[in-house]
Amino acid sequence: MSAQETIEVPIAAIAAAPALPDILPPVKVRRGLVGFLRRHPTIAIGGAIILAMILMALAAPWLGTVDPTAIATFRRTRPPSAEWWFGTDMLGRDIYSRVVYGARVSLTVGFSVALLASAVGLAIGLVSGFVRWLDGIVMRIMDGFMSIPPILLAIALMALTRASVGNVVIAISLAEFPRVSRLVRGVVLTLREQPYVDAAVAAGTRAPMIILRHILPNTIAPMTVQATYICAGAMIIEAILSFIGAGTPPIIPSWGNIMADGRALWQVKPFIVFFPAAFLSTTVLAVNLVGDGLRDALDPRMARNL
Repeated sequence: MSAQETIEVPIAAIAAAPALPDILPPVKVRRGLVGFLRRHPTIAIGGAIILAMILMALAAPWLGTVDPTAIATFRRTRPPSAEWWFGTDMLGRDIYSRVVYGARVSLTVGFSVALLASAVGLAIGLVSGFVRWLDGIVMRIMDGFMSIPPILLAIALMALTRASVGNVVIAISLAEFPRVSRLVRGVVLTLREQPYVDAAVAAGTRAPMIILRHILPNTIAPMTVQATYICAGAMIIEAILSFIGAGTPPIIPSWGNIMADGRALWQVKPFIVFFPAAFLSTTVLAVNLVGDGLRDALDPRMARNL
């Protein structure tokens, strides 16, 4: 073999060391809705309960219910049985049917108050936080609203109007929107000092366009979390108003009205109050679980599984 000839040696024969085995298994990145729900189980659990309640309210006529307002005195205060699943109340009305139909009132009030209070509070908070000369005036008015407990303000507003679901929604919304405005205003005060806002102002962009393009998108996440808590609080306030006779009319089946009908017999017939209270507590818990999960998912400082 001449010196000019090259010797071909396999690369594997000159390897310095064999490849090391993987100590940790490869990380599987889950994407999409399923991956999101696995990373945030509280949202999955709370959302499943809320979805079940919504389906129950929508499918109430097909769930073995009867007329929730039908009175039959001969079967009053009967305990739960195979015929009457949740028993009957003082007027012989089926508690199961009233609880199922009562979900419509509580869910309607909760979601409506969350949307209305969030919309009004968002508008006020954006304008107050960005327009400096309006900030002091508007916030003092909001402080005046917040100095009154929400339940007392709702009772006072309901005393001036007739009992109806719409008036309950308006009364609770007026008691809740100042908290949303304070939250949005605090976020806007931080955002308006950011360099990209200063650049937009220097470029001659008008204030409404800056609010819509740069400020509003960054307030959606905290406001969404706050809306879940408002929804849960609205359900509780509606039940309190109905329980004391200042909410929805007694003829309308709602969880608060059902508990109000059974308070006189609580010691001897506790099932009249127990079932609507259990459904109300479960729904409020589910909404709060969704709120906690959204807070963890939308706040980058609390992000997990990165």
